[in-house]
Amino acid sequence: MSSFTKTLLTILLLFLSNGFSQTITDVIDPIKLKSGETDTLLISDIFYAEKYDITVESSPNIKVKYENNLLILTPDSLFEGMELLHFFFNNDKYSIPVLSEINQKVDFAFKPANKKSNVFLFGSFNNWNRNNIRMTDINNDGVFYTSISLEPGRHEYKFYVDDPDDSSGAMEFIDPDNPEFLSNGFGGYNSVRTVHERHSGVFYLHNISMVKNKSSNTYTFYLEDENSRSRLSTENIFALINNKKIEEVKIKTDDNYIYVEIDNDKIETGGIFRIAVTVNGRSSNLQTIFLNQNNFSWHDAIIYSIMIDRFNDGDESNTIPVQHKSLTAKANYMGGDLQGIIDKINDGYFTSLGANTLWLSPVIANTDSAYQEYPEPHRYYTGYHGYWPVHPTNVEERFGDMELLKKLIETAHSKNIKVLLDYVANHIHIEHPFWKEHRDWFGNLELPDGRKNLRLWDEQRLTTWFEPYMPSFDFEGSEEALEVMTDNAVWWLKETGADGFRHDAVKHIPNEFWRLLTKKIRKEFFNSGNKNLYQIGETFGSYDLVSSYVNKGQLDAQFNFNLYDTSVPVFIDTALSFKLLDLQMKNTFEVYGINHLMGNVMDSHDKVRFMAFADYDVALADAMNAGEIGWNNPPEVSYSDSYKKLKLMTVFLNTIPGIPVIYYGDEFGMTGAADPDNRRMMRFDEELNAAETNTIADVRKIIGVRNQSPALRYGDFLTLTADKNIYSYIRSDMTERIIVVINKSYNEISTSVKLPEVYRINSVFDLIDGSQYSTQNNSLNLMLKPLSFLILKVN
Repeated sequence: MSSFTKTLLTILLLFLSNGFSQTITDVIDPIKLKSGETDTLLISDIFYAEKYDITVESSPNIKVKYENNLLILTPDSLFEGMELLHFFFNNDKYSIPVLSEINQKVDFAFKPANKKSNVFLFGSFNNWNRNNIRMTDINNDGVFYTSISLEPGRHEYKFYVDDPDDSSGAMEFIDPDNPEFLSNGFGGYNSVRTVHERHSGVFYLHNISMVKNKSSNTYTFYLEDENSRSRLSTENIFALINNKKIEEVKIKTDDNYIYVEIDNDKIETGGIFRIAVTVNGRSSNLQTIFLNQNNFSWHDAIIYSIMIDRFNDGDESNTIPVQHKSLTAKANYMGGDLQGIIDKINDGYFTSLGANTLWLSPVIANTDSAYQEYPEPHRYYTGYHGYWPVHPTNVEERFGDMELLKKLIETAHSKNIKVLLDYVANHIHIEHPFWKEHRDWFGNLELPDGRKNLRLWDEQRLTTWFEPYMPSFDFEGSEEALEVMTDNAVWWLKETGADGFRHDAVKHIPNEFWRLLTKKIRKEFFNSGNKNLYQIGETFGSYDLVSSYVNKGQLDAQFNFNLYDTSVPVFIDTALSFKLLDLQMKNTFEVYGINHLMGNVMDSHDKVRFMAFADYDVALADAMNAGEIGWNNPPEVSYSDSYKKLKLMTVFLNTIPGIPVIYYGDEFGMTGAADPDNRRMMRFDEELNAAETNTIADVRKIIGVRNQSPALRYGDFLTLTADKNIYSYIRSDMTERIIVVINKSYNEISTSVKLPEVYRINSVFDLIDGSQYSTQNNSLNLMLKPLSFLILKVN
């Protein structure tokens, strides 16, 4: 190659690289505001660009200010509904959907035993902070009151009472005047308050059909508006393609029908088409149409979570348990390694299951010693799990080496399987060179009041240590640590060829870390055309806390533990209604949208196994004691119905929006109490009993249905039934409709599922066994077996 050619190629590559940064490729999520309240957003959290030189247009209902990369928005106090906020970027005009709603004031009251008490309200709406919503006895009658603004949805709460005359200390109480409460999984209960929508009646935008013409495609929608007879006009309709407003000439209405014409070139290039309707201050759901689904997107993912040491031993030469007189086998290395995973990839295990993404527990080198856990009873553990790193770039020798890790990822890619690495950014182990050489990068173990800053998850969220031998980084106090650890994360992606990260302990790390890391990843990979990296985080907390890390400038998603906290009890406890779960689903959609990428889980390495709950070995309200149960009386599955419950939960996770996450062993019903009992050695093939073999066969079918159904991966979501025993819903995209019906009762139930009349559904067939069902008067009349499900496709 001549020097002239090299120079020309370099110029071309620079031009192309700059070109990537000059076009907004992100789908800009709707901004949600509260009427009359100012919100300030970083423009880098809204979309990615190397330089943010934008001009924002004024808005009729929202006061807009843009300065120093901050977008400051204040909606009028009486404005509710949707509006498009327009801005110019590199001479192109883009639009941001903005939703404004009027929050409702909700009253709370509690009468403590002592009028002199300090009383606080806390709950899911304030990240369970016990001290920032003080209640007052305004009438001096011993009853304490407060009134707060709450969004529509389901909210859990309690009262925190500090009685100055009671030496036993402050106590928590559920609401004695509210009969609705739910197990909190920690041996107690939370009261539940449901806030309904300000506007009653159905207001839903249905997608109907797509009619192909020679030069264009016409998409049809229908607005179901139960309480309004007003005719639609194009002014009510907000339609975007790739963040740009669709010209009104492309939109037609006929009564409540909407017709939108999309040019073929937009479809062929794989655009994102979104449409919503606002009438009289009320906004519909946002329909999202993925115009080209030929290439993999993360909506297609089925994540399989692997704890490397506990999965498969492919190389006995590196099976080296730690020697310590007080160490038990459960807390030691068991022999799983990278070669064992490679063997299972080559065996077709994951492909036959339908999993197309592997999340590996941390591969980084861990300590060779055993350490004593701080809480009682002070047992000894090793770093078999991978979360005690002692080196920034070495692979754990008991798992393999860097070349073997690269081989694993290459082998996975050859089978169309993605790989996510588990990255530990919050802390290191005291044997790590960073602790020895850069003490100023880390926070202090001792607090000013003399207490140890250990496991203060919420009180000292950004500084707390997990163990005395696990120093936490002080990223707010050390810019050098921030740069080094974000650079290190990018190095792991470049070195291994992995497809993204699962991030540990996200809420204990400041947002600035995730913004810097994502900016570096975007600059390194996206500008070269690799836009398919994915980052998912782990945070236990309120919707506000979890979602504060999920946006275009930080993480793509987190695990949806808020949904987990409701779904597991509802599927386990026959007394709990699916209404609770459906309300939690609506909360999820309100925060993340319907077409989100959050991880939907049944189990994790930090949770009691679903089967231990289902088989009554661990009570839902006694999860805090599950650790000792695992040590002293490890669960074993005794009831065949427990496997049926697991299948129902598997159906749910694979037919709702978001990404299903399989924790290794879920596929056949592995049981286990809390850590480390929930991390047993994996079993395969002849090691499974008959019930487990039957379960994995059925789970393969369920996952296969999701993999073959665009509607289950990309479609909308409409609840049909949500009562004590039956949950039914329909998922639709422009190619198909799928109806899911779940009966969690131990009894056979006859039910009639009412279908939207506008869909004109005459018959459906079961995607599992092919059975055909006909409708009568727009209803599906079904006889459901105990603990059963149907996944039905509309003919």
